[in-house]
Amino acid sequence: MAASTTTGFSNPACIAHFSTLRARAKRRRINQSAGRALEILGHAIEYLTDELVHEGGAFSSKNGQLEAVQMLMALNRQVYFSCPEVPTFRERCRALLRSYRA
Repeated sequence: MAASTTTGFSNPACIAHFSTLRARAKRRRINQSAGRALEILGHAIEYLTDELVHEGGAFSSKNGQLEAVQMLMALNRQVYFSCPEVPTFRERCRALLRSYRA
């Protein structure tokens, strides 16, 4: 099986899908409290996954550590997506041009 080392996906269609999502992803303006929350959640996720790997835990749906990691990852995404998007340079230029036309 030929898997990509950067994504871990063996399906080329899957890789293409994630690369287009990445290209369309916008930056977010992360305030100080959200940044701190993301930092703490990231450390907790890293700690639990390291423990899980070193213990050789099973990757089953009934593994409490794995469920905790998934919960923390969901919270991480929730905090990140609650931050406002930063408009792209193109969007800012269009808005500026529209303001001159009005």
